[in-house]
Amino acid sequence: MATPEPKDACDLLDDDHKAVKKMFKAYAELVEQPGSTKKTALDKKRELANKICFELTVHAQLEEEIFYPPVRKAIKDELLMNEAEVEHEGAKALIAQIQNMDPADAMFDARVTVLGEYVDHHVKEERTDMFPKARASKVDLVKMRDALQARRVELTADSEALA
Repeated sequence: MATPEPKDACDLLDDDHKAVKKMFKAYAELVEQPGSTKKTALDKKRELANKICFELTVHAQLEEEIFYPPVRKAIKDELLMNEAEVEHEGAKALIAQIQNMDPADAMFDARVTVLGEYVDHHVKEERTDMFPKARASKVDLVKMRDALQARRVELTADSEALA
């Protein structure tokens, strides 16, 4: 069964939120498994952490390039928009740390877990505050959805070319 196309930019971004939430849940399950420090388990953690970091990096770039600028202008809520940007900075710092760590490091799981908590907080604010304000504004969120989808194709194609 095909997934229905997101109705607007907020739905598209929220689909990303749901997908990454599932990845964090899968990561937590890996941590809970006995033998989670064995080489195969560490390889699985590294692979899933890399996927989480990649998806969040693309998502943040989409929001920063395409979503935030017109929404910031339209909703005129500087504090909300500034908080979102600071949350992105914090997430990017954790992503960089995770990407430069060995999954056998005692702090690896903690950093991935805290990144998940950061993302949960960020998602909650977007869902309950930013998205409703964006939808109430005059921003064309359907046209923006199309721009977000096109940019995602560019960003993910770049990464596939590097792989």
